[in-house]
Amino acid sequence: MKKKFLFAAFLICGAISSVAEEKPRYKDASLPVEERVEDLLRRMTLHEKVLQLQNNSTSDINAIENTYKGGSPGSVHEMSKSAKEAALLFNKMQEYLLTQNRLGIPALVTVEGINGVTQNGCTIFPQAIAQGSTFNPELVEEMSRAIGRESHVIGIRQLQCPVLDIARDLRWGRVEETFGEDPFLIGEMGTAFVRGSQAEGVGAMPKHFVAHGTPTGGLNCASVPGGERELRNLYAYPFAKVIQNADPVSIMGCYSAYDGIPVAHSAHFMTDLLRGELGFKGFVYSDWGSVDRLKSFHFAAETSEEAARKALIAGIDMDVYDWAYQTLEDQVNKGILDEAYVDRACRRVLAAKFRLGVFDDPYGDPDKVDKVVRSKAHVALAKKVADESIVLLENKNDILPLDLKKYKSIAVLGPNSNYGVAGDYGWVEFDNRECVTLFDGLKQAVGKDVQVNQLDGCDWWSQKDDGIAAAVELARKSDIAIVAVGTRSVWLGRGAKGKNVTSGEGFDLSSLDLPGKQLDLLKAVKATGKPVVVVLITGKPLVMTWAKEHADAVVLQFYGGEQQGNAMADVLLGKVNPSGRLNVSFPRSTGNTPCYYNYYPSDREQVFDQGGSYEEPNGHYIFEKPYALWNFGRGLSYTDFEYTDVHLSDTVFSGQGKLSVTLKVKNTGRRDGKEVVQLYVRDKFSSVVMPIQQLKAFKKVEVPAGGEVEVRLEMPIDELAFYNETLHRLVEPGEFEIQVGHASDDIVFRKTIVVK
Repeated sequence: MKKKFLFAAFLICGAISSVAEEKPRYKDASLPVEERVEDLLRRMTLHEKVLQLQNNSTSDINAIENTYKGGSPGSVHEMSKSAKEAALLFNKMQEYLLTQNRLGIPALVTVEGINGVTQNGCTIFPQAIAQGSTFNPELVEEMSRAIGRESHVIGIRQLQCPVLDIARDLRWGRVEETFGEDPFLIGEMGTAFVRGSQAEGVGAMPKHFVAHGTPTGGLNCASVPGGERELRNLYAYPFAKVIQNADPVSIMGCYSAYDGIPVAHSAHFMTDLLRGELGFKGFVYSDWGSVDRLKSFHFAAETSEEAARKALIAGIDMDVYDWAYQTLEDQVNKGILDEAYVDRACRRVLAAKFRLGVFDDPYGDPDKVDKVVRSKAHVALAKKVADESIVLLENKNDILPLDLKKYKSIAVLGPNSNYGVAGDYGWVEFDNRECVTLFDGLKQAVGKDVQVNQLDGCDWWSQKDDGIAAAVELARKSDIAIVAVGTRSVWLGRGAKGKNVTSGEGFDLSSLDLPGKQLDLLKAVKATGKPVVVVLITGKPLVMTWAKEHADAVVLQFYGGEQQGNAMADVLLGKVNPSGRLNVSFPRSTGNTPCYYNYYPSDREQVFDQGGSYEEPNGHYIFEKPYALWNFGRGLSYTDFEYTDVHLSDTVFSGQGKLSVTLKVKNTGRRDGKEVVQLYVRDKFSSVVMPIQQLKAFKKVEVPAGGEVEVRLEMPIDELAFYNETLHRLVEPGEFEIQVGHASDDIVFRKTIVVK
């Protein structure tokens, strides 16, 4: 009887085990991510684990089986198809991986998304530099959620953005991909972007870790000089902020070297700093080809095998675009590499897939693509971001907004007057036809009552000036001239050509003067005596000293996405009151760089000499002021704002808690408008040199004409912390000046607090 019972129990246990194996624990969505990861990892072969550490491209819907051959990569990308085509392709690919792969491991579909999904037909939002000039994190988060919705319906679950690099060398072509020059602003905007996309189930990938954005000579991928203290106080700050406040699924590494150390093979940077000090828990995705570049670019490895081994041990979990990680399996089998490093990286990649729900629902929804992608709501949102990004820099005699009773004929001139610029990583081809141009936007906005004519006058890059005469003649026949100058850039993967591009990845400038004959065009049009409004459409600050001194108005539009022409027309005509603020300071000349606002006191503040001019040469600099032309935070409005009743919560603090500032902002003009209230801090005395001032809080508020709103700004006292001489992070006791104002150089309130 006992034997029969044991036999029956054995059968029951066997049946239970069989049922359990029909649905492995890693496929149980109710279990914790860590448990699912470990269950799957123990089932995987070395070959399967190594595949998870690699990216693959997919493009042919009829060649999926031949492409994957039963294997499953960590991630995939596609860069040429429309949203609908990509959705169908990704769904078929995921179906194959779930049913034909031994363990049914889906791929993480990833694309660039800095200004919208790069699949054809998706909404083209303003470039990151324009997002930063809105000074509106809530709006950027709303935009990022829209990008996430478009991604999700296509089947994309990972965006290769935002960029957290700091725009300090304006010659660098990728300035346009950054949120600006200030670490705090970048951290706030980056946090908003990550929260937005990840709220829609689409992972974000802040990049490029670390210190990639200040390359020597402004040349992309060049090494970055600096020390450990600067690394933490400056370059790592935005990453620390975003990791702490938004918990990104992944981080992208960088090509470059910091202080002579290639970042991609440094465990000090990629593990000790990123994970140990900053607390990052996701997976690290290499910048494209950066692993094998340890051999071919940095000469820090003799072979691809050595490059792969160094990168993996350092903490690069996924190798993208080169094939160095294909050598890992053989290296483990030969005993050159401990399999534990492969397991560590694979564990992180799998955790991201489980966290994003890719195992449980990897599919997009092709039937909804046409309803979600580039919907009316998303296009309207692109317009709103473009509206708030435009910065009014000069407005002499209040020439703007244009009074159409005075101007019945408008000459729209310049190489960017009838050309829309999506910027690098926009999916459009070089002609950028999907973006509304200034000419088209203005012509539609004024209707039939005003004659609007257009000529380029010159191109945006060459030395040809044979079109300037015709542009000048058109200006003479018109009541006013609007001249649109600047730069152009195109996604490197979509037809960028050296002679046609003056901004963007890999296209750096040795001079920040207006390229080509654009300044000659401005001078010739101004010589007609007609009013001149300069519209700078650009991906980076340029030298606009002449325009500041001679133009009647200067309006800045960092690449404004598909609605850029409509947005600029509405600002010029007063339908939209400009509210953008400079997130990058403008230089007086190329030699006047760097010109960022948060410099060390010794870098520009000389005791005796404050710069000179050609008329009166002097020291620092002999013929020029050593300060920016237009400073960080600047931005005019068609109305005026006054600050009153400014109060601090206290003037004595411990190292904890928050400082709060309350004030009233009154609109003293006749137009509704938006003001950006900015709070800066200066550490008056410290054991190490600190910047002259640092942004630590800001808020954008809408104030009706004649109205008043109360604003509250908060700053954790911990924001006063820095890494001292021995690399200890602390809030050092002493005096700090709190500054509140309209811009970094327009402070209206100052008060000293004491930290005990």
